[in-house]
Amino acid sequence: MSEKRRDNKGRILQTGESQRQDGRYCFKYVDNCGKPQFIYSWKLVPTDRTPKGKRDDISLREKEKEIQRDHEDGIDTSGRKMTVIQLYEKYIRTHGNIKNSSIEGRERLIKRLNGDKLGNMPIGSVKPSDAKEWAVRQNNKGLAFMTVSNDKRSLSAAFFMAVCDDLIRKNPFNFKLDTVIEDTTESKVPLTHEQEKSLLEFIQGDKVCKRHYNEFVILLGTGLRISELCGLTVKDIDMDNRKITVDHQLLKRSGKSRYIETPKTESGVREIPMSKDVYEAFQRVLESHVDKGIVIDGYSGFLFCAGNGQPKTAGDYQGIFRRIAAKYNGCHEEPLPKVFTPHVLRHTFCTNMANAGMNPKALQYIMGHKNIEMTLNYYAHATYNSAKEEMERLTA
Repeated sequence: MSEKRRDNKGRILQTGESQRQDGRYCFKYVDNCGKPQFIYSWKLVPTDRTPKGKRDDISLREKEKEIQRDHEDGIDTSGRKMTVIQLYEKYIRTHGNIKNSSIEGRERLIKRLNGDKLGNMPIGSVKPSDAKEWAVRQNNKGLAFMTVSNDKRSLSAAFFMAVCDDLIRKNPFNFKLDTVIEDTTESKVPLTHEQEKSLLEFIQGDKVCKRHYNEFVILLGTGLRISELCGLTVKDIDMDNRKITVDHQLLKRSGKSRYIETPKTESGVREIPMSKDVYEAFQRVLESHVDKGIVIDGYSGFLFCAGNGQPKTAGDYQGIFRRIAAKYNGCHEEPLPKVFTPHVLRHTFCTNMANAGMNPKALQYIMGHKNIEMTLNYYAHATYNSAKEEMERLTA
């Protein structure tokens, strides 16, 4: 009978185990793909002490148990070695047919992963604590809560794919972000009826701001997304039937080029009826419209253009809204909401319609919401007075 192999402490080594001359233990095994693999540790069992100056780690026998468990559960241990960046790139390859804005978002996330240690970590070694530390680092770099949240959602989806592919057992990004970093997102508050009236009167009466009056009337009276307003052309406006056709939006790449894209979802394709105020606003817009011959992806006749003839983009309107808010707040006791963006006007329109008792499905259609739950959330903005009026109407 052959002599059993022992370590330098006289302990019997099991099949596949060995000890190197420097004292480090090694275990050799064959993975699910038939390839030999090696794992190492300075400790044979958990009670051993890590040699001075060496990195502490779990023992070799504990690692062997993990490998055995992975083998029994069908986990592909070789796949666990791919990095987080490689996993995300694989996830992207399996999720094509996306919009340009999503492509740019993916590119930004890959760039951020390349600049963070998480990106080069093997996915099998990423723990929930690693994912949480990543979130904290991104927040400390100045990224907004929503940006980190969007990146976390993308990485969680990629790791979920790895779980489904039996590469790992658990998703390390399965945690609530607001338990790790503070959600400092300013909530969007709709304008009150008084603020809405005061704002429109101010814009109409100001010699500089009045050129944007029609756009504000249209946004407040239709609930259009700002990219949908930017994409409107003469052909989209049916004055005879008083309706607006929405089947595209105008966006701008991180560089300078503008491009046309379909709405966010299929529900975004819709026809919006015009109120009297909106109809009159479009009358004024069409009367003063001059086509500068700008063609973008086959679309021309854009209604809302800058001085150079190019159609305005969401970025242009962000600047317009900042300037109007600053000027308005400078001469009014009650300031506009702290967050004042084009989306606030969309938010205001939807809240007004909900409080007026519009049928939720009709409002969902006008807003272009994919899910009715999103529309119903606006009904939560009802006030006591609106609730009282509704009660009196129904019980009269």
